[in-house]
Amino acid sequence: MKVDGKLYNLKKEVSTQDAKHRKTLTELEKGVDGLFDSFARLDSRISSVGQTAAKIGDHLQSADAQRETASQTIELVKYLMEFNSSPGDLMELSPLFSDDSRVAEAASIAQKLRSFAEEDIARAVPSVVGSATASRGLEVAVANLQEYCNELENRLLSRFDAASQRRELSTMSECAKILSQFNRGSSAMQHYVATRPMFIDVEIMNSDTRLVLGDQGSQASPSNVARGLSSLYKEITDTVRKEAATIMAVFPSPNDVMSILVQRVLEQRVTALLDKLLVKPSLVNPPPMEEGGLLLYLRMLAVAYEKTQELARELRAVGCGDLDVEGLTESLFSSHMDEYPEHEQASLGQLYQAKLDELRAENQNVSDSTGTIGRSKGASVASSHQQISVAVVTEFVRWNEEALTRCTLFSSQPATLAANVKAVFTCLLDQVSQYITDGLERARDSLTEAATMRERFVLGTNLSRRVAAAAASAAEAAAAAGESSFRSFMVAVQRCGSSVAIVQQYFANSISRLLLPVDGAHAASCEEMATAMSSAEGAAYKGLQQCIETVMAEVERLLSAEQKATDYRSPDDGMAPDHRPTNACTRVVAYLSRVLEAAFTALEGLNKQAFLTELGNRLYKGLLNHWQKFTFNPSGGLRLKRDITEYGEFVRSFNAPSVDEKFELLGILANVFIVAPESLSSLFEGTPSIRKDAQRFIQLREDYKSAKLASRLSSLWSGSS
Repeated sequence: MKVDGKLYNLKKEVSTQDAKHRKTLTELEKGVDGLFDSFARLDSRISSVGQTAAKIGDHLQSADAQRETASQTIELVKYLMEFNSSPGDLMELSPLFSDDSRVAEAASIAQKLRSFAEEDIARAVPSVVGSATASRGLEVAVANLQEYCNELENRLLSRFDAASQRRELSTMSECAKILSQFNRGSSAMQHYVATRPMFIDVEIMNSDTRLVLGDQGSQASPSNVARGLSSLYKEITDTVRKEAATIMAVFPSPNDVMSILVQRVLEQRVTALLDKLLVKPSLVNPPPMEEGGLLLYLRMLAVAYEKTQELARELRAVGCGDLDVEGLTESLFSSHMDEYPEHEQASLGQLYQAKLDELRAENQNVSDSTGTIGRSKGASVASSHQQISVAVVTEFVRWNEEALTRCTLFSSQPATLAANVKAVFTCLLDQVSQYITDGLERARDSLTEAATMRERFVLGTNLSRRVAAAAASAAEAAAAAGESSFRSFMVAVQRCGSSVAIVQQYFANSISRLLLPVDGAHAASCEEMATAMSSAEGAAYKGLQQCIETVMAEVERLLSAEQKATDYRSPDDGMAPDHRPTNACTRVVAYLSRVLEAAFTALEGLNKQAFLTELGNRLYKGLLNHWQKFTFNPSGGLRLKRDITEYGEFVRSFNAPSVDEKFELLGILANVFIVAPESLSSLFEGTPSIRKDAQRFIQLREDYKSAKLASRLSSLWSGSS
């Protein structure tokens, strides 16, 4: 019981203590909440006070700035009134404007005052008269400020010069920074560049001339000038690079100074040299070739242009600000580029004329030394005529290649380049066309002279033995001249073909690609090339016709001189018939083999085919006419058939089927002399086309009258028709 009582009392006491504890906790929570509320109010008050303080600070700062601005404005107005006191009176200015230690501040204030005064006057100009009158007093201030700024600028420039002499970069930089307030520092930049030794030292300029052109009175060569320009331009680049280091350390806007420096280098130092180096020659009275001609000027121009472009690239690498150094460099040569195409064409013409004069002189010397030796015997009419030289044509092309190199160098635009290239190539076409045409005409003259010699010695038949012998000797001399002229013309044709091939190859390799960017230029040049060569083709065609005449004339002479009546009407003496070709045939074939060797070598393609076909046809007709002069018996017919076989085998080398066919028909015709009269009708049953020629041949039979072939054949031909 006691234990239960104690437990009860303890539970009751615990319950009472727990209630008290809970009450205490509740009161503490309320206290904490109140404390938090107090802290929140305090934080809010603190924030409000902070914002107020910030606003006060801003107001104080603004007020201080306004006070400072007002103070500065008052100070500026005071200075402005000093400058506005009386015109030209700068004696009563504040010490600031004469204190060398405060020159930067003075410059800044003076610039502000001048800017304000000038703006005020500018605003007053369009206003009413009264307002303009009210602000007119500031014009005095503007004038005085301008005078002061000029004086201050000159003072700074003097200080800058002195520092420059002593290489005091810090002082130079300080002056340059202050001077940048005057016209953005242009006077300081211009002054610095203008005082560089390379622009004012006469000895440097004279040294430039000596380095590039050499000693006075000597003829400068392009190679020497190229070396001189390379050395000089390297020296200029090194000098500019050294100046760039100083400029970067001194000037606040170094790129602007570099632009002025490089421009001055090109416009003064380089231009002065180019004016002495490049004197544009007259197109009306060009310099003679003995003094280099127009070519020397063009080579000098190319060297100067190329080296100066290299200098421009080097200067661009060193630094030249916003300067268009390439465009400026191009403008240095503008006066030369204006007439460049005309000078190039005139130079090519001058070179061509000089070459012709040289060739004529050489030919004259050869003619004088040989005199009439050889030609008096008819050995070589062609010896007095100069032959076409492929080496000379190659030289023409080499001139053109050099001109083409300059065209490419000077012409950056494809259209301009194409126009200049076309003009230069046209010069080559004219030169080659004229040269090879003249060469062919000279070779034709030899053929004409030989023909004249042949005609001169065609005499009558009733001659004494001595006169006939002299005539025969002269005829042989004319024949020798003809053969020599034939060979000479074939050489001319061959060299003509080689020359044209060289020009065509040059066009394909070098010219064609430069014309393609311009519509129609390539096709126009191809047409122009064909037109230019047409005159040479005409001369070649006429000459080849003369060659055929020359060959046929000699064939006829040989046949006339060597063919004997007994060749085709050998006596019936019981001896075996001669199966060898006649002496006349052997001589003719030997002659043709010898002389046509030159034609086989010289001619190609269609030209060769046409020439040999025409010659084969003429030979066929000539032989027909020749044999009409003889009478044939059967053994003579066999001999004729042997001749025809010999001729036919030779003309097979012509590779002309139509000619081969004619000589085969000749072989059939020769049978009319061999068969018995009663067999004649059967000869032409398969080949009626040769009946007309057969009638003419039958009349040449020895038994034509005795066998009464005329009446027999007339009935035969009429019956078959």
